[in-house]
Amino acid sequence: MNIFGVGLPEIAVIVGIALVIFGPKKLPEIGKNLGKTMKSLQKATSEFENELKKAVSESEETPDTANSKSGSQDISPEMNEKI
Repeated sequence: MNIFGVGLPEIAVIVGIALVIFGPKKLPEIGKNLGKTMKSLQKATSEFENELKKAVSESEETPDTANSKSGSQDISPEMNEKI
């Protein structure tokens, strides 16, 4: 088991220190809040990823206006006569 480069012994030490600092009554509440935070972060990340994919696919579908022909063809006939 390797989470973020931290193995099982390191996790046990961290949990032990947290147990000493916060006490056994507060630790389940902290774990619950941490789980909720991780879930909301995961949800926000997936929403951001979906929006990014949507924006990229929309930009690929629209024609690139920078590559359009320039010159008198883009100007109305009335403007061509004035030029």
